[in-house]
Amino acid sequence: MTNALTTNPSVLKWIEEKIELTQPDRVMWIDGSHEQLEELRAEGCSTGELFKLNEEKLPGCYLHLSAVNDVARVEGRTFICSEKEEDAGPTNHWMAPDEAYSMLYDIARGAYKGRTMYIIPYSMGPVGSPFAKYGIELTDSIYVVISMAIMTRMGKEVYEALGNSDDWVRGLHCKCDIDEEKRYICHFPQDNTIISVNSGYGGNVLLGKKCFALRIASNLGRQEGWMAEHMLILGVEKPNGEITYIAAAFPSACGKTNLAMLIPPELYREKGYKVWCVGDDIAWMRIGEDGRLWACNPENGFFGVAPGTSMKSNPNALISTQKNAIFTNVVHNLDDNTVWWESMDKNPPKNAKNWKGEIWDCTDGSKGAHPNSRFTAPAQNCPCLSSEFNSPAGVPISAIVFGGRRAKTAPLVYQSRDWNHGVFVGSIVASETTAAATGAVGVVRRDPMAMLPFCGYHMGDYWKHWINMGKKLGDKAPKIFNVNWFRTDDEGHFVWPGFGDNLRVLEWIINRCEGKVSANETAIGYVPNADDINIDGLEDFDRATLESILEVDKALWAEEAAGIEEFYGKFGEKLPAELKAELDILKANLK
Repeated sequence: MTNALTTNPSVLKWIEEKIELTQPDRVMWIDGSHEQLEELRAEGCSTGELFKLNEEKLPGCYLHLSAVNDVARVEGRTFICSEKEEDAGPTNHWMAPDEAYSMLYDIARGAYKGRTMYIIPYSMGPVGSPFAKYGIELTDSIYVVISMAIMTRMGKEVYEALGNSDDWVRGLHCKCDIDEEKRYICHFPQDNTIISVNSGYGGNVLLGKKCFALRIASNLGRQEGWMAEHMLILGVEKPNGEITYIAAAFPSACGKTNLAMLIPPELYREKGYKVWCVGDDIAWMRIGEDGRLWACNPENGFFGVAPGTSMKSNPNALISTQKNAIFTNVVHNLDDNTVWWESMDKNPPKNAKNWKGEIWDCTDGSKGAHPNSRFTAPAQNCPCLSSEFNSPAGVPISAIVFGGRRAKTAPLVYQSRDWNHGVFVGSIVASETTAAATGAVGVVRRDPMAMLPFCGYHMGDYWKHWINMGKKLGDKAPKIFNVNWFRTDDEGHFVWPGFGDNLRVLEWIINRCEGKVSANETAIGYVPNADDINIDGLEDFDRATLESILEVDKALWAEEAAGIEEFYGKFGEKLPAELKAELDILKANLK
């Protein structure tokens, strides 16, 4: 094959088959060089796929608008194509592999005619590290190439690290006609293959992200004895320089990115506390040589929701977007060729185009940016990026934190009694719907470990894998906690201040890991003594208020237990006996 950057026979054979299938006019091997990427960005601007933004205010930044029918991940069109339907489980859509390949190849046949095939070699995790896994994505989208250059370690060094190994993830993406009736994102765990057709939207087409790093990797982790989790990783540095690392999982709209890039409150900053971001979305975790659990962020960038990101809500995230970033489906400010979105500030541009590319009047009540509009930004831009971000060994995890959005049920924070109880706590993670999400308010939606849309196999087997990891870790296992920043008063106002003040709760979690504070044993686990959470400097917040959000209401938890039992019913015989036992303990404790 001419100009090939590798001699790996499995790579060359697979690419030749896909060239024959898709019939591109030309083939470009992506080498990851600055020159090649600049050439592609210029070509993307000439075709209208990209818009170059103000070089002085947003150096190296571009705007991309996706098709109006193609603005988010499509869970209803996302399939796990395992050989047996039962291996996909009740929380995934399943399709038989032969049927899926046949359908997808019919859609992809000739789809690159008149187009270029870009061959992207990429690494999830630092190249050459024990965590690293390699992938090759074929695409006909310049937007995908330049986004993957931000989100992954991309370039020819991947081929060197891969050598002649057949252990790599195959990814085929075809924009086709962006036809939502023929849009499919399919995962073949037995073949380490991902195929995405008829989408151009990031979450469906940047195949290293949720497709590889969670759906395929979760399955690899089960086979190989490690974990791929939808978790942020942060380090809390104390004034004495000690850093404790925490991994945390939250369903969407629960403040995950804000916690990953937390800025300590002034009181803590003055003492010398710092918070370091290792990752905002995905954690791969392995047992290290010392028997502890070590975590790495397999990504190299942030793919964040733009609306609501501001200098007030998350300055570190906003600063991360200010150079070499891509903005998708936001407002284009025509006066100074920059971008804007809702809640960025209170000054919407007067002369602008909305996310559909239409002239937009900020006074007509319509949204200028799509609610799921995005920024794709290099992690190295983040002011609080951990010095361990590229560490081949990862970072040692002391605590795992789960959280959801509950108005009354879950206390501000509690600790599980042990690892298996912690797996139970993760398995029952839930959020209550808000008016924004659906017509019904307060409906409990379970999202175990925040992995519901991302687990690449049966959720019952996934929980069993967690339990098995706990057996291997033994007394070196991280402590497991649950937090709830969203307790409300009788008028529906949030009681806890949240944001940077969440560090006060993390401090208690770290103190528990270090055995420095006691706790009250309740029906659901260990809850803090009010005196052990520092509320100094919090306005309109006293000990009585804190006690009110540490309360465990047994009547509400009895309802919760019934809801958990109903949810567990979905998993039949695959529900691990250990989780059934934890539910029985909860019910007994509530009597």
